Amino acid sequence: MPFKIVRNDITKMQVDAIVNTANEEPIYSSGVDTAVYKAAGEKELLAARAEIGFLEEGEVAITPGFKLPSKYIIHAVSPYYLNGLQGEEEKLRSCYRKSLEIAYENQCKSIAFPLISTGSFRYPKDEGMRVAIDEIHAFLLKHEMMIYLVVFDAYATKLGKNLYPALESYIDSHYVEDKGQEEYGRRYFKNVLMQSSGVYAEMDLPDAELDDAELGEMGLDDADLAEADLPDADLSEMDLSVGMPQANRRESFSEPMPIPSVPQRKEAPEPFAPWDSMEDKSNVLEPWEFLEANESALKERMEHLSDTFVEYLMYLLKQKGLTGAQVYNRALISKQLFSKIKLNPQYHPDKSTAMRLCIGAGLNLDETKDLLARAGYALSPCDKRDIIFSFFIEHEVFDMFEIDIALENHGLPCFIDIK
Repeated sequence: MPFKIVRNDITKMQVDAIVNTANEEPIYSSGVDTAVYKAAGEKELLAARAEIGFLEEGEVAITPGFKLPSKYIIHAVSPYYLNGLQGEEEKLRSCYRKSLEIAYENQCKSIAFPLISTGSFRYPKDEGMRVAIDEIHAFLLKHEMMIYLVVFDAYATKLGKNLYPALESYIDSHYVEDKGQEEYGRRYFKNVLMQSSGVYAEMDLPDAELDDAELGEMGLDDADLAEADLPDADLSEMDLSVGMPQANRRESFSEPMPIPSVPQRKEAPEPFAPWDSMEDKSNVLEPWEFLEANESALKERMEHLSDTFVEYLMYLLKQKGLTGAQVYNRALISKQLFSKIKLNPQYHPDKSTAMRLCIGAGLNLDETKDLLARAGYALSPCDKRDIIFSFFIEHEVFDMFEIDIALENHGLPCFIDIK
């Protein structure tokens, strides 16, 4: 993968070159700049930077890495963001473009960037990220290099204490690990046999193995397990209270096996109290009032039942009062791609692009599922990537950067995957 977002300290990256967000003058300031000088050796690096002298915003220069693991430090003079009308974007693009060019000239095979200018220089993070992706993508179309975008410090930990522990719990409770035929394979039947014979008290033993002695205690042998290992078994012919085909159970035991007791399921409470039983109705609309109040919204929604993906996306953006720039910046897609999508009602995006547009539009989970369905996609409980995406949607964290970091931490393909 030529491009990767990682959560790390850039001074510890094992790459040929790291990029430092430098000042115009040969001095250093707070943030990444300070960290780089401290790790590389202040005296040596300041002397090397002094030899270079003054640099304009958007310009870059290269020095040795000194005490850093990286061979080189590329000093990119970051633009300070005022209002976006002072040439900030072109200067930021220049930082990325010229850093990559000078790294290539020095035969670097790998390079690590911070998210330039988005800290104390106040460049909007979504726009800064889009610029980084554009320039990295353009470079990789012509050259080969392993490029890292590194996050650390305050931004990298802003969700750590609250959301990331909740993310692990969310994945555990939503992810279906035993999928499809695996539910009825050899491992499943082993667990059922152990449960029904009293060898183990718990059913959920995915990694358990039965040896010959245990099978003997249950009156079984490998042949019985081989017969039970039927991925395409007809469930209608199975005694589900025991978990194995009736024929096998009768032939394998001289005495009937005890059937585990199953607790009676309690009746679920009614989600809403009946209207007639409600004592205080002062703050509740009567059914006819609710229909009357929402008639226009319902009618409008019905009019969009047959919308394509693009048509429904544009409808949602209009409802939310969002501009195209707000959407493509947050979705981290190019302005050109968004314009192409907007102008073609029949455009069919890939799933990754469709999901990024859901983030860009700030859709809730129901809106996301509805929009994805119009492109023929669904969020699967068997796909950890989909689960993580759903988690961020549910928590209203519409941040592609954080989503990709979470995916990277779980060893999953990122949305921003430049090859």
